[in-house]
Amino acid sequence: MGASLNEIKQRIASTKKTSQITNAMQMVSGAKLTKSEAASRSFQEYASKIRSIVTHLVAAQLKDLEDLDNYGSDDTAELHYHMMLKARPVKKTGYIVITSDKGLVGGYNSSILKQTMKMMGDDHESQEEFVLIAIGGTGADFFKARGINVAYELRGLTDQPSFDEVRKIVSTATTMYENEVFDELYVCYNHHINSLTSQFRVEKMLPISDLDPEEATTYEQEYILEPSKEAILDNLLPQYAESLIYGAIIDAKTAEHAAGMTAMKTATDNAQNIISDLTISYNRARQGAITQEITEIVAGAAALE
Repeated sequence: MGASLNEIKQRIASTKKTSQITNAMQMVSGAKLTKSEAASRSFQEYASKIRSIVTHLVAAQLKDLEDLDNYGSDDTAELHYHMMLKARPVKKTGYIVITSDKGLVGGYNSSILKQTMKMMGDDHESQEEFVLIAIGGTGADFFKARGINVAYELRGLTDQPSFDEVRKIVSTATTMYENEVFDELYVCYNHHINSLTSQFRVEKMLPISDLDPEEATTYEQEYILEPSKEAILDNLLPQYAESLIYGAIIDAKTAEHAAGMTAMKTATDNAQNIISDLTISYNRARQGAITQEITEIVAGAAALE
């Protein structure tokens, strides 16, 4: 019985240590989540402003595109930056899949990868029909293990990624689109809703198709643009597309921190439940040992009489 008591005590001690570790990790993830949510809010303000500017500058061209679509015309010669706005026949599709680099985030990665694989299986007959870009080591390793070619990958993002960190991969994605490596681009990731909930999303990034000419702001004074509106848009439209991808990365990171916090809270709660059950078992075993000792003492005293 003594050995059993010692074994239970050791299990209680080790579980308490585990609980302390998971509790600390929960607090760290909570702090990261707070920072990510603040960064996401700040980005939304920027995204709203740049969307407003782009919509205002291309309002006339968007209207022309609507007219061209309505009349079934493909005459876009006068709109030389149309490749960022005008859909073209889809020969290949590009996907950016955002996962974490590490584990301990519950079902965060499995949700993204499972649904992405299902989507690609439903939409494509072979790997020749799509190009894959992976952000996060978990996703990159997952696809490589299944023989799926990863055209480009990015690992080791910080907890609060800056645009400089992801500039190369987002620039590469937009350049691949411009060079017609693929004809449309989607980003697959988990969207952060709150600390307990995230939602798998597939968002179309290119061509830019969510701009509405009705959103264009009308100004009393007309702006003088230098060097020209066309030259500005040649630079602004790729930057806008890059900002959309960056926004998805920030959103995904926020969801990752929330998943990590939830996973560590669940682990801490489970550890506490195990400690409670082990404590009950220890007390029962100890009570049984004491009862046996008393019985032996009484029996020995009775034998001496």
